[in-house]
Amino acid sequence: MNKELEHSFVEQLEKHQNIVHKVCRLYTNNQDAHNDLFQEITIQLWRAYPKFRGDSKFSTWMYRVGLNTAITLYRKSKRRVQTDDFDVHQFRIKAEEYDSTEEEQLKLLYKAVHQLNDIEKALVFLYLEDKDYREISETLGITEVNARVKMNRVKKKLKAILNP
Repeated sequence: MNKELEHSFVEQLEKHQNIVHKVCRLYTNNQDAHNDLFQEITIQLWRAYPKFRGDSKFSTWMYRVGLNTAITLYRKSKRRVQTDDFDVHQFRIKAEEYDSTEEEQLKLLYKAVHQLNDIEKALVFLYLEDKDYREISETLGITEVNARVKMNRVKKKLKAILNP
């Protein structure tokens, strides 16, 4: 591939890499698995980049490739390997006014989301990213109505998990 295409890809990846990190966080439980999935998604993005036509925003296309890669790998793994929780490897900067409430709520949310199936995880992820149902449907390759119905079911499921 030519240098211009390579430069464009690297620039876009650097600009939107948090999308890939968020997808990795949804589908992994530890830093090693996160790094492996990040690498695999990056490889798939690079392979698909010459075919990116620009019909949608780069970020939308990136969501789609990232989620599809994560879901494919998730489905291929027949067995689950015991892993450490992701937050075991995080470091905190101490602040005088540190309030752990939000962090604890995020841990509970991630714990609940990890109990969902692969498509439900993707729906929650895109919903929390403030994507509208049109963009969610484009990213996941389903109809807008189907995205709304599935999201309502997932909300009920999450409520049941969080409030037993």
